[in-house]
Amino acid sequence: MLEFIAQHNVAISFGILLLAYIFIAIEKIPKVTIALIGAVITIILGLVSQTKLIDGIINPHYFINFIDFNVIFLLVSMMIIVNITTKSGVFNWVANELLKFTKGHPVSIFVVLGLFTAFTSAFLDNVTTVILIMPVTFFIARKLDINPIPFLLTEVFASNIGGTATLIGDPPNIIIGSAAGLTFMDFVRVLTPVIALILILAVGVLAFMFRKELHTTKEKMQEVAKIDNSKTITDKNLMIRSVIVLALVILGFVTHDMTHIETCVAAMLGASFLLLFEKPTDILRDVEWNTIFFFIGLFIIIGGVEASGGIKLMAQWILDITQGSQDVAAMLILWASGIISGFIDNIPYTATMSPMLVEIEKAMGGEYTMPLWWCLSLGACLGGNMTIIGAAANVIVSETSAKEGHPMKFFQFMKYGVLVVLISLLISSLYIYIRFLK
Repeated sequence: MLEFIAQHNVAISFGILLLAYIFIAIEKIPKVTIALIGAVITIILGLVSQTKLIDGIINPHYFINFIDFNVIFLLVSMMIIVNITTKSGVFNWVANELLKFTKGHPVSIFVVLGLFTAFTSAFLDNVTTVILIMPVTFFIARKLDINPIPFLLTEVFASNIGGTATLIGDPPNIIIGSAAGLTFMDFVRVLTPVIALILILAVGVLAFMFRKELHTTKEKMQEVAKIDNSKTITDKNLMIRSVIVLALVILGFVTHDMTHIETCVAAMLGASFLLLFEKPTDILRDVEWNTIFFFIGLFIIIGGVEASGGIKLMAQWILDITQGSQDVAAMLILWASGIISGFIDNIPYTATMSPMLVEIEKAMGGEYTMPLWWCLSLGACLGGNMTIIGAAANVIVSETSAKEGHPMKFFQFMKYGVLVVLISLLISSLYIYIRFLK
């Protein structure tokens, strides 16, 4: 039995991943349950190891190694910070100001929230951004008595699009920047122009598609435009404390290149400080533990695919069939990365592709390879919009939305996600061709 598994580990690991996606799409069993069952099966079958050390050396296939604790601790810490900050009423205050600015018009709010989310995601982690913007969104939806789903979908798409624009906006870009020696300003100069165009078109198309749902009464709009925001802050000391901490945590994210302090460490520091003034049991009760354990399970399942060499085989196949053509290699990496990242976490995928592009650079030179790095970045980051499990921010939004009484269906998300990714990849293809390949 063990020999059979060893001989067919790639097929078995892919089979577990595929079954997990199928059951997640069917939505008959909670996603967290499916992920944890898949993770346990992956471990029991030996696709990842239960042994931490082998002859005193850390085992690279130890299942814990495949769990991205930077993501896990960042999620938990930001949930704590946001939960505490929300208690002060500051998010309601921001929502009220936003409502007053837009005169309460749903379409204006829709566009403003999308653009604001994208801009924020360029400088913060996508997950952090959606965690911050969701309380505002639910508050606005309740005030206008409209469905928050169109706003949430647009925000999550905008967060993934905006995060592509900078080195720190999305984890794959950090991996690519390190491997290719690209700086923060390299990403700004090359990716920001095309991302701005993609964002405007995507938000415009989504606003048109959701136009029938973006309606409310004139009375509610007028009520919103004249809303009294003077008493929204319920605890000024808490507001000042939490906003300062939040600002410092964000500053820690932005200055990561200088301080080399990981985002999760900065967030943990902020969360720990705020907990000094709170009852931890009350705050931790509101953490989305379903989401946290869903990620843990999914990381282990994907770890089985990675440990078996499955992701490496996919990446190698992409490179082999290009036969030295820069145009074909660029378009294939862009589109394959976009499609694959819609179904497989883009972090291990990017981590596998990057060393292969380094080898291509050694053989073909930097001029040949440079467009391929940008194709990998655009494909891996933008492709996450395709499915509800394509990016961490997607899962956070869907889980939180369900908790608020507005479940987001797998195929409902995919219906709009595929369109957004298609627009993104078509524009990216044209941009890469004109800028680098023409």
